[in-house]
Amino acid sequence: MRLPTMRRRPAAAPEGTVLPGSPDAVEVAGRFVHAGDDYSATLAVTGYPAEVGAGWLEPVLSYPGRVDVSLHIEPVPPVVASDRLRKQRGRLESSRRADAGKGRLDDPELDAAAADAADLAARVARGQARLFRVGLYLNVHGSSPEDLADRVAEVRALASSLLLDVAPATWRQLQGWVTSLPLAVDALGMRRVFDTDALAAAFPFTSPDLPVSAAGTGMGVLYGLNLASAGVVVWDRWAQSNYNAVILARSGEGKSYLAKLDLLRNLYLGVQAFVIDPEDEYLRLAEAVGGTVIRPGAPGVRINPLDLSLADGDDALYRRTGFMQTFVAVLTAGDNATAAIPPDEVPVLDAAVLAAYRAKGITTDPRTWRRPAPLLADVAAELHQLGDAGQRLAARLYPYVAGSFAGLFDGPTTTAAEGHLVVYAIKDLSDELKPVGTLLTLDAIWRKITSSSPEQRQLVLVDEAWLMLRAGLGAKFLLHLAKSARKHGAGLTVVTQDAADVLATDTGRAVVSNAATQVLLRQAPQAIKAVSEAFGLTDGEQAFLLSAARGDALLACGSSRVAFHSLADDVEHDLVVTGPAAGDG
Repeated sequence: MRLPTMRRRPAAAPEGTVLPGSPDAVEVAGRFVHAGDDYSATLAVTGYPAEVGAGWLEPVLSYPGRVDVSLHIEPVPPVVASDRLRKQRGRLESSRRADAGKGRLDDPELDAAAADAADLAARVARGQARLFRVGLYLNVHGSSPEDLADRVAEVRALASSLLLDVAPATWRQLQGWVTSLPLAVDALGMRRVFDTDALAAAFPFTSPDLPVSAAGTGMGVLYGLNLASAGVVVWDRWAQSNYNAVILARSGEGKSYLAKLDLLRNLYLGVQAFVIDPEDEYLRLAEAVGGTVIRPGAPGVRINPLDLSLADGDDALYRRTGFMQTFVAVLTAGDNATAAIPPDEVPVLDAAVLAAYRAKGITTDPRTWRRPAPLLADVAAELHQLGDAGQRLAARLYPYVAGSFAGLFDGPTTTAAEGHLVVYAIKDLSDELKPVGTLLTLDAIWRKITSSSPEQRQLVLVDEAWLMLRAGLGAKFLLHLAKSARKHGAGLTVVTQDAADVLATDTGRAVVSNAATQVLLRQAPQAIKAVSEAFGLTDGEQAFLLSAARGDALLACGSSRVAFHSLADDVEHDLVVTGPAAGDG
């Protein structure tokens, strides 16, 4: 029979207007539905194997033809589940006793079912599992009735190889077609009861090429399409031995595109993120998601290194005083300063900082820390009163207090580093202020991480990390964060090009080796040898990385590897794409 398609027209549309792409009619036959040029048939899964592994539905998704997999899940209330399990156990036990009373041999299948029911009832009672009514349907598509019949036969053979029993929805194909649409309507109602573990194993977005962690957090992120199959690659960095990740590629191959996708999708999951952005690539994304952007070096933007916070701990005043020694050393000697300030100036600076705090009414009592903090100019004023050593140090601080570089420090902090996403856009920092500006950025991020609860997942993303990994304070911070972030519930993502240069330094190799999640995109021929030695690549993997298309990547975790192509929807693409020609990297 043929059913006319329901058409939804604008109020002012002329008579006969149809939506673009809408079929003119739907033909429903006993074994298929014909809509437009497409023929489809629905198969209902009626039998399942006794044991399955994680991601056992992935082969169905990898079928080269078009198959829509619909999984309808309805939770069973715990009270109803307990009552049904009690009745089921009673029936099984009654059958066992009846067989024993008649002198029959034990039925192994009946004994196994009784033991499984007892174990499941115990887990449901303890709240360790729940029951769900699950309907699994496969909607197969073809270009003609003959092609559809061939496709259905192939899918049934594939299902049989997975020990699945399937049955065609004969004379109920219209209901099957509706069931396969994204309407959350199960018009067939052919369901089976699953427990939590069995349902979790049916989750189809698990690549068999990657290890399955027993400590899954439910925070997997879609990376893209598996290049070896039609499946998808979903990766949970928060379930690995550490939460760090490294993304290596030559320029223009999609590393920043993938990093921003990973960042955006972690934000969906409630992760708090901090980004060090040297090229203003994350500003559009931050604006779209309501993030905070801090631009050190821009006119009117100030950062006060003497700020105190109640979250820093009871000894925050003395820790801030000690930090000022590192701050002044970097301020006056650059990023590669190794010996801080001269020894005779150390006690002078310590006394000047504490005196500046006292002048503002701030003491070791945390209740005073809410008062406005002193400025660098206040410390310089105290130094002038502390003899020759203090005056020498004050003279070196003059350019940053009242001279040409005073704009970053001559007032209270203008923007608080608060929110679910904080982007430090350091492009505007001059070369003279870049070392100290980077120090203040790293210090602010570390203070936020250490003062937060480990239950709050936090992500620190450093783009173009080769700028920081070359030497100096930035390299030390990344190494420290890579080794210590996990205990604070944080993960570090390092995004960089110039893989050979990064891997040539001890710090660079240590940062890479402390990343459980490693993503490699296309590499330059000059760097492939160093990359291969660092990651233990095979000849085939080297060839893939030398010829990979833009966006193609190799995800590595230990000895496991999977190749994928990064995938974003249109909205995400507009937020993460960069480059003059909408390039992504």
